[in-house]
Amino acid sequence: MASIADNLQAVRARIERAARAAQRDPGDILLLAVSKTFPPAHIEAALAAGQKAFGENHVQEAVEKITVLDALPLEWHFIGPIQSNKTRLIAQHFAWAHGVERVKIAERLNAARPEGMAPLDVCIEVNVSGEATKSGVAPGEEARLADEIARLPRLKLRGLMAIPEPTSDAMLQRRRFALLRELKERLRARGHALDTLSMGMSDDFEAAIMEGATIIRVGTAIFGPRTK
Repeated sequence: MASIADNLQAVRARIERAARAAQRDPGDILLLAVSKTFPPAHIEAALAAGQKAFGENHVQEAVEKITVLDALPLEWHFIGPIQSNKTRLIAQHFAWAHGVERVKIAERLNAARPEGMAPLDVCIEVNVSGEATKSGVAPGEEARLADEIARLPRLKLRGLMAIPEPTSDAMLQRRRFALLRELKERLRARGHALDTLSMGMSDDFEAAIMEGATIIRVGTAIFGPRTK
């Protein structure tokens, strides 16, 4: 069985190949290791292999890990849907929140962000494949939310995030990632200084990189299958 270090090496090689194919610098793409359900020992093993940015989507589980690993140089990203009653913990413990989809959530994150910390980096989640069961604003609704977030001093709007519906249609896959890139460019034209596209996971991040992803979220390809 491959080790976490071996898996990370393989993922980084995939990132480099995809970036070169897209005529991009691999260094412009942040690999976010999605460590949900995995214990702190797995995170320590990834850190030993040079991985410092980690993504979690269960708040209580994440805060326990963050507390245990507090002395280590790790950067924590919250990547799941954000519930109102979890905003305080997210604002206090994370550097990034990727799934902002409502003004109320943004306002609660802003109010709960401690003054001694840097502003919380946030991404607006967009439901690019129109799934009724998935979080995110509909394409076209991100502009109003971006304008509201820009007024909140303890938040820093960095870009957009999406989790498209899985598909075996390569062209459809690319179009959905391309849509998020186009929405980001529209917001930049509107005056928002965005630099982030958080999109792409273990099975589709090469397509996301081709369409401009700057953060990819990879769990299974690094840590292996999850047990429920």
